Amino acid sequence: MTSSELWTRATADRYDAEETEMSSAAVLEPTLAFLAELAGDGRALEFAIGTGRVGVPLRERGVQVVGIELSEHMAAVLRRKADETTLPVTIGDMATTVVPGEFSLVYLVYNTITNLLTQDEQIACFRNAARHLAPGGRFVIELGVPPLRFLPPGQVAVPFDVSEQHLGFDTFDLVEQILVSHHFTRDADHGGYRRDHSRHRYAWPAELDLMARIAGLERERRVADWNGAPFTQDSAKHISVWRKPA
Repeated sequence: MTSSELWTRATADRYDAEETEMSSAAVLEPTLAFLAELAGDGRALEFAIGTGRVGVPLRERGVQVVGIELSEHMAAVLRRKADETTLPVTIGDMATTVVPGEFSLVYLVYNTITNLLTQDEQIACFRNAARHLAPGGRFVIELGVPPLRFLPPGQVAVPFDVSEQHLGFDTFDLVEQILVSHHFTRDADHGGYRRDHSRHRYAWPAELDLMARIAGLERERRVADWNGAPFTQDSAKHISVWRKPA
């Protein structure tokens, strides 16, 4: 078992309702188009497939998708959308769990590699991706760029969402490369706010490139979003693609 924190039943049951923006057509369409093009006629493996926000509609596009998911509760929500024959899911962690066969695409979206809280585990994740890829296959990661330049001297917190329904901010341990994501969400049923938090290990793009090299993968491209905008020093996130040599 890796150091990833487990999603509870309560969190899994409300996940889709709280991530409606990430499930909108504006977000999903370019994501699905990007991944489907890379998958081609081959199979795709999603690490940390969760409730199937991406995997289920990608399968509906005709891509044969297989998933690995650590939380049985998240996988149970996915099962309400697609059965095991349509979209097989193996319960396990993305750093060590192996599923049968080869894939033309392995992908990991929405900052999820940061759920692995050590550098060694993140390297193991790259190696696991390479293990599953057919020659010429690609590994794709979507990840935010650590917003450390927004930290004035002595400050360790950066807000990322301030609205009527939600207050979110990250606190940083700059020595261990750990951030804690804090969420205060308005609870309409009970009044007041619900507090949640989760730990993550952030990593820089160059660090991921080194992990890829250790795993025998070569960087093919890096863009700022699923639409392919150029990645610059001002980009808030990146979509990175590494290729397994043919």
